[in-house]
Amino acid sequence: MFEENPLTPQPSLQPGQLLARGVARHLRGHGFVSVEEFVPTRGLRVDVMALGPKGELWVIECKSSRADFQSDTKWEGYLEWCDRYFWAVDTEFPTDLLPVGSGLIFADAYDAEIIRMAPEDKLAPARRKKIIQKFATDAARRLQRYRDPKLAPMPDEQT
Repeated sequence: MFEENPLTPQPSLQPGQLLARGVARHLRGHGFVSVEEFVPTRGLRVDVMALGPKGELWVIECKSSRADFQSDTKWEGYLEWCDRYFWAVDTEFPTDLLPVGSGLIFADAYDAEIIRMAPEDKLAPARRKKIIQKFATDAARRLQRYRDPKLAPMPDEQT
């Protein structure tokens, strides 16, 4: 489905970033767009925030190992920022470690598959509006920085 261009230099990605790439590619096939390493509020950074075609917001945390999962102490704070919450892991990950009341995605660097749909807990309209606006702003800023890397950051922009 996705073929890498050997002439295009690829940055060295960490295992969790490779999972996030596969997740983003898969969700795109379902009409979702995504932003990686999204900060919904100060002190939290989700691996993938996905915005669906009907305005739904999903958070996907990518875990590359048992140690990576066990060192994550903030994940429960992400629940209040999405309609559905998923874990994305590779097929070798010990899934018995993952909380049962969340979604499960098997992923690799190239694609993913939703194994267990996360339960839905809809966001309040005001919070949804705030997150969608932040999502759009962050995505636009990233695109602008990609197109013009020497651009100075805006006063309120996090580096």
